[in-house]
Amino acid sequence: MNVTIYTDGAARGNPDGPGGYGTVLQYVDSKGQLHERELAGGYYKTTNNRMELMAAIAGLEALIKPCHVTLYSDSAYLVNAFNQNWISGWVKKGWKRGKNEPVKNVDLWKRLLEAKKNHEVEFVWVKGHAGHPENERCDSLATHAADCGPWETDPAAE
Repeated sequence: MNVTIYTDGAARGNPDGPGGYGTVLQYVDSKGQLHERELAGGYYKTTNNRMELMAAIAGLEALIKPCHVTLYSDSAYLVNAFNQNWISGWVKKGWKRGKNEPVKNVDLWKRLLEAKKNHEVEFVWVKGHAGHPENERCDSLATHAADCGPWETDPAAE
């Protein structure tokens, strides 16, 4: 099955207001009908990068059967980690970036690797507001989910 995931995460807002991460999964079933599933996590006092990782994790952990996934994100940090093989290098170096500089967010990177292992995942960077056709989808779908959620049991927050 082919699944498209749109993510957005931002540590914005305040504990009583909007913010958090949003993830929207879209897929077509065997009868040709389009389905959409929203997952959202509320505000967490953390960094934007962690929120982006949590959004991707939520989407991938929600998949039960192996899928071909196209994951759209405006996080260069998330997308480049896979597309430019940063994550492979980090694993080989024992989760270090330089000689002794540890990789930040190792807990979430490991969880993301586990979440994607049964799927064929293509990470696509949609540079924020730069005219990429899928950027508007991330903004309208995932940001809306983040600002309105949480909608479902949150698989990414602990």
